[in-house]
Amino acid sequence: VQLQASGGGLGQPGGSLRLSCAASGSGFSINVMGWYRQAPGKQRELVATITTGGIRNYADSVKGRFSISRDYVKNTVDLQMNNLRPEDTAVYYCNAESWDKIPYWGQGTQVTVSS
Repeated sequence: VQLQASGGGLGQPGGSLRLSCAASGSGFSINVMGWYRQAPGKQRELVATITTGGIRNYADSVKGRFSISRDYVKNTVDLQMNNLRPEDTAVYYCNAESWDKIPYWGQGTQVTVSS
């Protein structure tokens, strides 16, 4: 499974950005897709995930602001980020997990929130 992320960049506080990630290869083997992020000097943390069954999980820090969606035909996962905060600044990583719990990672994409 290969993951290709796009989107991100510079956003203003209170603004919006959208991340997209496309999976290629053995897409049928994917169960969970999602996004993680890593800020400078911090550990990588979960942002949001969505299962094949459509169950969504969000970090408390992004609940009500971020929304994850998935296209099961195209094998893509998007993260709509609204009401951005400076503390959302991080490198965001697309993630996929296969049915047998093998993780796959995309390249990181920088999100910077600043006025």
